[in-house]
Amino acid sequence: MKFAEAVMQTAAAVRWNFLGFYKNPRIMITFLFSFILCFFLSDRAMMAANHFDASMQALEPFIWTFGDASSILLCSLMLILLFIDLPKLSPFTPYMLLRMKKGRWLLAQFFYIFLATVLYLLFVLLVTSLLCMQKTYIGNLWSKTAALLAYSQIGKDLSVPSTVKVMQSTTPVSCSLQMMLLLICYALTLSFLMLLVQMRKGKKAAVAAGLIYSLFGFLLEPKVLARLLHKEEHEMFQMRKIAGWISPLNHATYGMHDFGYDALPSILQSCLIFLLFLLALAILSFCTLKNYNFTSFTGDLE
Repeated sequence: MKFAEAVMQTAAAVRWNFLGFYKNPRIMITFLFSFILCFFLSDRAMMAANHFDASMQALEPFIWTFGDASSILLCSLMLILLFIDLPKLSPFTPYMLLRMKKGRWLLAQFFYIFLATVLYLLFVLLVTSLLCMQKTYIGNLWSKTAALLAYSQIGKDLSVPSTVKVMQSTTPVSCSLQMMLLLICYALTLSFLMLLVQMRKGKKAAVAAGLIYSLFGFLLEPKVLARLLHKEEHEMFQMRKIAGWISPLNHATYGMHDFGYDALPSILQSCLIFLLFLLALAILSFCTLKNYNFTSFTGDLE
């Protein structure tokens, strides 16, 4: 009975977080900006397909669009806008916290972030596929375009993350699922960091924390790190290794993982690192929530 009660209370808190989700102007703007972002970023995939006059697998535009750190960085800015109101503050919140255990309320925030992120990524995947649908097919096989990009210099010139090691180790569907898993883990840590800072310092500090988290990952991108440390081209392997292990943005980037040739983290290791960081943020958030001033949820009600 206690388990059923916990499930019902957590589900009710998740539903409350989703109230007005589709009518919220901020949510609508986030998805609109994401559509525009996909429109501009997917242009590289279309340029590649047009250059070789060949088709693409339906998921390849998503893989090529969000397979590098710069695109994920732009995507993370959309996530900051999406979760800028965490936790949702209203006069109803302290009542809900008094009626349920704080751990369940925090778990509801986790599920809300998870479900909203999945919805957002599915939207991005759908948009990138539809934008390139004239050149795509459904079969779960890498396309001729992907092979040509992997074996030529053109892929690097267009910044399209299609490599031989990726094509040899997985399929388009498996690659897309792994990319979504990494992006979800990254979004969870980013959002819980903002949640923690907002409960401690307020909304402006939470937005600043989200931007700093994203900027930290950008500064640890191998090419940027090499320029900052004045490293030569032959030292890039060392830069990739350092950045691959300590940068959250690179942990979220599919191409920055070990495929049997590099001393980089595996997909599983990156997920474990994200989960450990998320666990630490959850513990700190729970400790903060125990001493949280409920009147700050309501603000000035006069």
